[in-house]
Amino acid sequence: MSKFYDLVVLGSGPGGYVTAIRASQLGLKTAIIEKENLGGVCLNWGCIPTKALLKSAEVFEYLKKASDFGLKIDKYDKDFNAVVNRSRSVADKMSKGVNFLMKKNKIEVINGHGKLLKNKKILIKNNNDEVEISADRIIIATGSRSRVIDSIPQNGKNIIGYREAMTLSEQPKELVIVGSGAIGIEFAYFFNSMGTNVTIIEYLDRILPNEDEEISSFLEKNFKKNGINILTSTKVLNVIDNNKDVSVEIENKNGKKTFIVNKLLSAIGIKSNIENIGIEDVGISVDKDKIIVDKFYNTNIPGYYAIGDITTGPSLAHVASAEGILCVEEITGKDVEPLDYENIPGCTYCNPEVASVGLTEKKALEKGYKIKIGKFPFSASGKAQTSGKSEGFIKVIFDAKYGEWLGCHMIGAGVTDMIAEAVLGRKLETTGHEVLKSIHPHPTMSEAVMEAVADAYDEVIHI
Repeated sequence: MSKFYDLVVLGSGPGGYVTAIRASQLGLKTAIIEKENLGGVCLNWGCIPTKALLKSAEVFEYLKKASDFGLKIDKYDKDFNAVVNRSRSVADKMSKGVNFLMKKNKIEVINGHGKLLKNKKILIKNNNDEVEISADRIIIATGSRSRVIDSIPQNGKNIIGYREAMTLSEQPKELVIVGSGAIGIEFAYFFNSMGTNVTIIEYLDRILPNEDEEISSFLEKNFKKNGINILTSTKVLNVIDNNKDVSVEIENKNGKKTFIVNKLLSAIGIKSNIENIGIEDVGISVDKDKIIVDKFYNTNIPGYYAIGDITTGPSLAHVASAEGILCVEEITGKDVEPLDYENIPGCTYCNPEVASVGLTEKKALEKGYKIKIGKFPFSASGKAQTSGKSEGFIKVIFDAKYGEWLGCHMIGAGVTDMIAEAVLGRKLETTGHEVLKSIHPHPTMSEAVMEAVADAYDEVIHI
């Protein structure tokens, strides 16, 4: 007879483990199934270890510019392996933290590969052991992995994805990164800061193509100034691993070209982890690599739910967490409302950082809004100048008629922390006047938000 739970979560990433904790808090007997390490990709191979790498790059850059702060450092260097080891140590510590949270919240952790069965059952295989469990409800949170395409056949050696990029035993002298979304941009910054010759190849006409055009343009100029080669409107035709190096054939308006590098990192997107988990056997509907769900994450089969990267929402850790919490709160009868996917912040942790929420200028105009735009450069910020981080700006977009805060776009130091003000403001339907009249502390980077709003309403003081 199989063991029974009120709720079973398949996958322990930032969607899965957060969902399990909230379910336990709400009184459900909960189990979570994980075939690798608790925390999923985010804690072990994504969000957390990459930020550790980026922090090392930032500190290294500070050392290079020590004289700008009146400091004298005669000799300094990097230890690439030590940088990588620190990143892995941070990831390991965070994964152990999730294990602690599972015990604290009395959630049973079952190690192994879970396969969905009919009648809300799951078969779990761990080496030669098998166990079958059942539940009143099952939430699928299996996440995603690096997408592989025929022209860029990842082999884990010289043609790599993000996992291998975080654990290289040697720093490459030359690196091509295909794709300029958040993953590609963050690795480009890291390796360039460490001294690698980096080339970014982007199929579309600009890097960070989902961001406001002014943000993309500013970052491209910044990256080029720091020695990163950027090829936009460029297609990768073929990639060949020559054992010691990689041949990369590209095509753009200048014709075809082939060049040789040490490594190629594919950052062209993600693939949902929905194979071999019993989706077809249960009859759960899928469309274009995504499980179809309703506004509360019900699949077409009663008792089966799906959240995170395997659904159609933005593939972001904080979205998966929010979806999981909302899902279990609706299950337990809480008074909840569907997630507002128009108010999801996006962050890219390069230097300068990029953060945004809401409509870009182009999209606001396409929707027919008459808009007010305000900008404030960090070069006019006292805190930014004293920090030696005066690059970048904040751009705000308001509806000219009603004052609705349509969008906020930031590039600069620490903006990934500052974007929450705009997210909360939009959630509360804050107007530009209310932001302008809310006192911001001085001297802080956050003053730039108020100043940008003031610029939109012709009240700016410091520019």
